[in-house]
Amino acid sequence: MRTLNLGILAHVDAGKTSLTERLLHAAGVIDEIGSVDAGSTQTDSLALERQRGITIRSAVVSFVIDDVTVNLIDTPGHPDFIAEVERVLSVLDGAVLVVSAVEGVQAQTRVPMRTLRRLGIPTLVFVNKIDRAGARYGDLVADLAAKLAPATVAMGTAGDLGSRDARWTPFGAGDAAFTDRLVEVLADHDDALLAAYVDGPGVPYPRLRAALAAQTGRALAHPVFFGSAITGAGVDALVAGIAELLPATEGDPDGPVSGTVFKVERGPAGEKVAYVRMFSGTVRVRDRLRFGAGAGNKVTAIGVFDRGPAVRRDAVVAGQIATLWGLADVRIGDAVGVPGKVLRRHFAPPTLETVVVPVRPADRGALHAALTQLAEQDPLIDLRQDEIRQEISVSLYGEVQKEVIQATLADGYGVDVTFRETTTICVERPVGGGAAAEVIAKGDNPFLATVGLRVEPGPLDSGVDFRLGVELGSMPYAFFTAVEDAVRGTLGQGLAGWQVTDCVVTLTHSGYWARQSSAHGGFDKSMSSTAGDFRNLTRLVLMDALRRAGTQVYEPLHHFRLELPADLLGPVLPVLARLRAVPGTPEVRGPVCLLAGEIPAARVHTLEQLLPGLSRGEGVLESAFERHQPVTGPVPTRARTDHNPLHREEYLLAVQRRVGR
Repeated sequence: MRTLNLGILAHVDAGKTSLTERLLHAAGVIDEIGSVDAGSTQTDSLALERQRGITIRSAVVSFVIDDVTVNLIDTPGHPDFIAEVERVLSVLDGAVLVVSAVEGVQAQTRVPMRTLRRLGIPTLVFVNKIDRAGARYGDLVADLAAKLAPATVAMGTAGDLGSRDARWTPFGAGDAAFTDRLVEVLADHDDALLAAYVDGPGVPYPRLRAALAAQTGRALAHPVFFGSAITGAGVDALVAGIAELLPATEGDPDGPVSGTVFKVERGPAGEKVAYVRMFSGTVRVRDRLRFGAGAGNKVTAIGVFDRGPAVRRDAVVAGQIATLWGLADVRIGDAVGVPGKVLRRHFAPPTLETVVVPVRPADRGALHAALTQLAEQDPLIDLRQDEIRQEISVSLYGEVQKEVIQATLADGYGVDVTFRETTTICVERPVGGGAAAEVIAKGDNPFLATVGLRVEPGPLDSGVDFRLGVELGSMPYAFFTAVEDAVRGTLGQGLAGWQVTDCVVTLTHSGYWARQSSAHGGFDKSMSSTAGDFRNLTRLVLMDALRRAGTQVYEPLHHFRLELPADLLGPVLPVLARLRAVPGTPEVRGPVCLLAGEIPAARVHTLEQLLPGLSRGEGVLESAFERHQPVTGPVPTRARTDHNPLHREEYLLAVQRRVGR
């Protein structure tokens, strides 16, 4: 049987979890449709999800359409949990993007759609809630083409909008406007079809449907369905569209083992449970899988998703998603067997951070252990231990995520915490070039290593590009690895304490003392270079080069969309100015005004707090990371979590204490 790994993505409250329930009911997996408000859905299994009525963690459930097993992955819609969406993208065969027929295209609708298109993931659009007052059809179809993707095709028409009788009627071969729209969209990538339409008597309808399926499978066209997850209107048409238009896979179960771990959670006994998408081969119970440099872990149990939740099986084969037990060393993003698809960064990293403080000082150790486990499930919280101040910091996408972490620590680990004030995470970029070098046994270089580095600005959003300006054979490979690891680690905090990015670092000088023996024939560490020498010296040389290059601090900037009563625009504009927001031209639609623009990420929470009072409780704010901009005025700094390589004597003393010299 073929398999389709299908993601459901949406802006929060667009109804994707309700749609998941309706799809499971239509496929006969569940007898009764669960309710998000009642906390009875299949995929929102966490107590906190049921309490809040939002999806926090991605969840997998399975159903069958004809000869295709669909593994449906329900993802969070709230922007604070975008990291969960990011990890799912690399294991998808296709996606359904859910849009509200009332609210239309929102911030967290555009962000995932841009990423889906960039990654070439075949995507259908389902416009939900046509039974709600204010539901739209015609102008929303135009909005989808203008704001999401130009190659959208409405696959039918909606009637009796805003009522329980709202319905969806699919188009057919006899709908001339529909077939003309199909040709218009498909001809952009099919010259033969265009020629047949222009020169011949017309294009047969079966050929148009086949071309639509082919281009949808290549993410060139995006069919649009309307309906209601609550009443079931239009859902049968969506199910048929999933089967016809999205490409199911048939992997090779006899091929080399290749899979990707996209989620890790803890089981009832505290054991790790890894969610794996298999691309090739077969993994069986008692197989030994290796992660990193360890000896590997033996698979003790396998759960394969089949007509609902995962069920125990002896093996998982290509194309399937499974849960694996026994993998103590596994981490999110690890490859199973031969590396397949790699989990990559598709969305912006978190832009906020805070210090987590235990209410009871005696819980400090328990707090660190608990946060370490949470970081296994969400590596982007970027757990940081400040050894100097004995503080623990985490990165955040927003205030809701902070509340979820607090509740999870209290309910799941018995650790009550508070948080310091949330601050903005800035970045540093080099403004020029700088170079530095220290030679072994010369000057005041205390390490048995020669390291020279040059730092230069790199392309925007390129991260850190480490290059070799010396021959690869000039010293043992382990020393090159030590230098690169130290470069990437040291750039976690630059001149102002922020992560340094978008730079090129070139190793310009290298040298070492080969392994020496003492008079008694034993290894003499005092006469032989080690990887530790290169790591410690690299930090000094790199910060020296970075100081000569200079850095500029950049703050994160959000794009915002504000909807408020038109008569209140005047009082709101001065408030936006005080918050350093730059609004665009207002768009007035009757009694409502829409205003979009940019605002520093540090001011978004303040605007959220002020908005109810400014808008009589009617204002709606959406925001998402847009870009970084240079900081003007006083440069914000971040306290260092280690001994600063810029302060040479302090740094060398810390190294001596650490190695016991």
